[in-house]
Amino acid sequence: ERPHGCAECGKTLGGGKSLRIHQRSHAAERPYPCAECGKSFNCHSGLVRHQMIHRGERPYKCAECGKCYSRKEHLQNHQRLHTGERPFACTACGKSFIRKQNLLKH
Repeated sequence: ERPHGCAECGKTLGGGKSLRIHQRSHAAERPYPCAECGKSFNCHSGLVRHQMIHRGERPYKCAECGKCYSRKEHLQNHQRLHTGERPFACTACGKSFIRKQNLLKH
């Protein structure tokens, strides 16, 4: 169950800490800056994930073509190119997309 709801947007989250981190996005509060490039994040885990880019870490490898990614979700999106999976469909016209953000832009 997700008992914590954001008063700003209504999104529900699993815990109080998650809600506090989420609320920073509305306040543009980003207290975790990257020492390498200055980009800031609203949670420590976001900063840690970002720092993988500077270190060149790409631990998620596509078994089909060998392309590597720093984030698991990026690999999963890429793999849809090989499988043909298009899980995000427009309810108005039926056109489907590999990535949710492409559906939202549509």
